[in-house]
Amino acid sequence: MFDIVLYEPEIPPNTGNILRLSANTGCRLHLVRPLGFRLSDRAARRAGLDYGGMEDATVHADWNACRAHFEGRRLLAVTTRAAHRYTECRFARDDVLVFGPETRGLPEPVLAEFPQIHQLRLPMLADSRSLNLSNAVAVVVYEAWRQLGFERGT
Repeated sequence: MFDIVLYEPEIPPNTGNILRLSANTGCRLHLVRPLGFRLSDRAARRAGLDYGGMEDATVHADWNACRAHFEGRRLLAVTTRAAHRYTECRFARDDVLVFGPETRGLPEPVLAEFPQIHQLRLPMLADSRSLNLSNAVAVVVYEAWRQLGFERGT
């Protein structure tokens, strides 16, 4: 199934919600340091409820370590600055979905590593800034999973 990467996540409840989403969809969650919270934060654990703890997420020391972990796989960046809508993408079972931190998104140097065709956005009204991170992850994961016929993940 898909891998979800949260680059330097900042808000524990969002990460907990995404952990819960991962458990319900068969995705694997990856966190890239530095994190804006401690993995033992009660808020993150509470949002994940009984679906597992933060120990179910793979934590990478930095972006370079995370990128090396996924060598040979297709990485897709979700960003408000992309030209292509997420619905234009033909998702594959082993895609890696990369999301930036809540307050600033993926930094330009990281985003520059993705070909433009691998940069995806969710449509929003012109004067909107961004969606909540856990909502954005859910929208993309469910579209990708729908395209695969809601196959059971591994």
